[in-house]
Amino acid sequence: MEHDGQLQLYTAVANQLKEAHTRVRALQVPEGVRMALTRKLLVITAAAKHDLADAASRLDRFMADLDAGRIPDEDR
Repeated sequence: MEHDGQLQLYTAVANQLKEAHTRVRALQVPEGVRMALTRKLLVITAAAKHDLADAASRLDRFMADLDAGRIPDEDR
């Protein structure tokens, strides 16, 4: 049963990562900001390979920041 839960979490994270990448590509922001956001998503993707639950929580925070309009400045 635990395997089923892990598989469902993996599927949810994968779908949410896909949505996040799509949203980042659609943002009307300078290229530097888009690159910073993409790097954050790549870090979350890498984390998912080692700790799926942590990656899911990071991704939730990332999406909440996007929803709230909290995006990094271009110089970060």
